[in-house]
Amino acid sequence: MSASRGSPARPRSADDKVGATWGNAPYPVLVIDQHGGLVHLNEAASALLPDAIHGAALREAAPSWLTDAHQCVVDGLRDGDAGPLAGHIGDRFFEAHPTASTDGDVVWWLVDYTDRRLAETALRGAQERSAILSEASSTLLSTLNVPRCMEVAASMAAEHLSEAAVLVAPAQGRRYPLTYARRGGPVTQTTQQIDPSSVPGLTEALQGFPPVPARWIDPRAIPDWVIPEGFAGPVGSVIVAPLPGHGVPAGVLILLRSSTEQAFTEGEEVFARLFAARAGAALSAARLYAEQAVITTTLMQELLPPSLNRVHGVDYAGSYRAAKDHERVGGDFYDVHPGSAPSEETVVVLGDVAGKGLDAAVLTGKIRNTLHALLPLADDHQRLLDLLNGALLTSHHTRFATLVLASVRRRAGKAHLRLTSAGHLPPLIVRADGTVEEVPTRGTLVGALPHVSARTVTAVLNPGETCLLYTDGITEARGGPLGDELFEEQRLRRALAGCAGMPAEAVVERVQMLAAQWLGAGRHDDMAVVAISAPRTGTLSVVDGRAGTSEGTNG
Repeated sequence: MSASRGSPARPRSADDKVGATWGNAPYPVLVIDQHGGLVHLNEAASALLPDAIHGAALREAAPSWLTDAHQCVVDGLRDGDAGPLAGHIGDRFFEAHPTASTDGDVVWWLVDYTDRRLAETALRGAQERSAILSEASSTLLSTLNVPRCMEVAASMAAEHLSEAAVLVAPAQGRRYPLTYARRGGPVTQTTQQIDPSSVPGLTEALQGFPPVPARWIDPRAIPDWVIPEGFAGPVGSVIVAPLPGHGVPAGVLILLRSSTEQAFTEGEEVFARLFAARAGAALSAARLYAEQAVITTTLMQELLPPSLNRVHGVDYAGSYRAAKDHERVGGDFYDVHPGSAPSEETVVVLGDVAGKGLDAAVLTGKIRNTLHALLPLADDHQRLLDLLNGALLTSHHTRFATLVLASVRRRAGKAHLRLTSAGHLPPLIVRADGTVEEVPTRGTLVGALPHVSARTVTAVLNPGETCLLYTDGITEARGGPLGDELFEEQRLRRALAGCAGMPAEAVVERVQMLAAQWLGAGRHDDMAVVAISAPRTGTLSVVDGRAGTSEGTNG
């Protein structure tokens, strides 16, 4: 047995540790004793800490965060597995990893994390900016109201990009809509007459030209109208960012920071332009929607059924219900064209175009306009139908229609009607005694065959009697107890029998109400109803469940 086997091993010195382990390591490494003295440091540590020499005090050569960390490790206040400490040495950022030795010394490995930290900071910034842009897109595009969209854009810009923001919309005449927002403050909107040339780059941005760099804008030259009420301090930095739109500029976003804040950096300026692009797209979409809504409303007025009332001593009432509750127009329609004088006939038309929805509504509008143009020929129903039929056959539309014409004139207190059906359901007349009669008029479809064959029938309504024109949406309404039974004409006749003596408006309301109750929540076709009534002249009363008058029925 050798002598060395039984003798205690000699502790390795710090020099042994350095030479054997990390003397030539690329990381700065320091060996510090329990009293805070520098036992040893490698070349990388000497280059990092020029004042650190062998035997010097750590507090004289290293930053305080490293000195405090060493003292915590020596005093046992910090577990070596608790993770690294970190701090700046000069302009670099280091993580310090301690390793305690058995002789009380602590070996500190300093790992430069500056580049990694910069990369992580940049990544977090990019993620935050991406989140802001995503929020801006979803929030701005969720509203198609132009003022609301401008309000949200200015508010988000003030919250995430600057201290205050002003959104300048395109001019309306000589005035510009302005939206002011201040971080933590209210958003205000106004319309003012301003001078865009008073803000560098604003005139160009409103015309869609590229933005002026922020460094070219003198904050001291910003006019008062740009600065929101309550803005803290003088303006220190300004960005003028165009809001690009679809074909035309959507406006300009002016961002403001006070002199107490850091000036806008180039990166922030680029991000502001990205935000402005999202805001501009949203504003353009909102304006386009608003324009289309105005156009749609204008066109819709020509397609909506008219309001009906008394014309030349005869009462008219109508009601329309589209196949889908969210739609206002469809394939059913009606019109009343009053005669130019009481002695002239009033023309009533009710029709049903094959199909439903917007496509059917377009053809409905064509038929209504054509009939309006043909009114001078309304004394001859057959000729009018032939001309309408020719117009539809030469159209690019492939749909056909059914309709019923009624020419109405009042004479001697009675309503005299000429009724013609072109492929449509025959009208029903409710007599004063509750009898329901079918007008025997028949005819072929309009827009389907080279010629229309139709029969005109005359009828007379005494005071208190009503002629009902209706579409098949009423009789073919499918519902009932099991939801699969048609309303049918017989059920309509029974309903009308109870409407004897009722005003035209009440008859229409009664028919539509019964059809709706029959349907329940089920699907249905378009439903249109028109009532033509010869009004009573006396006081209305109810006797034995029927409407009547206490006076005569003279016209």
